[in-house]
Amino acid sequence: MKKVKLLFQGDSITDAGRDKADFHNLGNGYPKFAAKFLKEKYSNIEFEFIDLGISGNQTKDLVDRLQTDFIDINPDVISILIGINDVWHHADDRSWIADDIFEERYRTVLVAIKNKTNAKIMILEPFLIPVADKLFFREDLYRKIEIVRKLAREFADVYVPLDGLLNAAFIGDEPTSFAADGVHPTEKGANYIGKIYCEYFEKFV
Repeated sequence: MKKVKLLFQGDSITDAGRDKADFHNLGNGYPKFAAKFLKEKYSNIEFEFIDLGISGNQTKDLVDRLQTDFIDINPDVISILIGINDVWHHADDRSWIADDIFEERYRTVLVAIKNKTNAKIMILEPFLIPVADKLFFREDLYRKIEIVRKLAREFADVYVPLDGLLNAAFIGDEPTSFAADGVHPTEKGANYIGKIYCEYFEKFV
């Protein structure tokens, strides 16, 4: 049976309340649902799922964790969902991180993965659910998404355009049913992202 070690990386959306004493614990977010759908769809694959998402993380934190939480894990696939905190943590006074700094940090992570592991890379696009108090995040987020897309063209084996896919899913539905605060998915939102994850994972098989 084929074995695949899959590492979920990111911020609170990936962390989702996981037990940090056990990196196989997937919390209550999209990694839990992605794992469920992947195991159901690919019964011929023995998966090892590892979740090392940490709430509050920005791209700079992934750079700090590169050795221990990426390279030393030696996964077959690394998926990364990061970026919303690079916007949110600077939103109060609109002291947005310069685009070139954001790109440099994310690029540092991707270069290290390429040079120091044999892992395939899945990049998930940062997203924002339209809620009134966070709509202004788009002032910065749209630029960060374009940078992530640019980096994906250079480094990713699979790119998941989550912001666009979620906005398509809202048609005929209530956006906040996917994430009440605009950022952290509800169970419905996490389930949806998990299904999308499984669909895009097919490119690895």
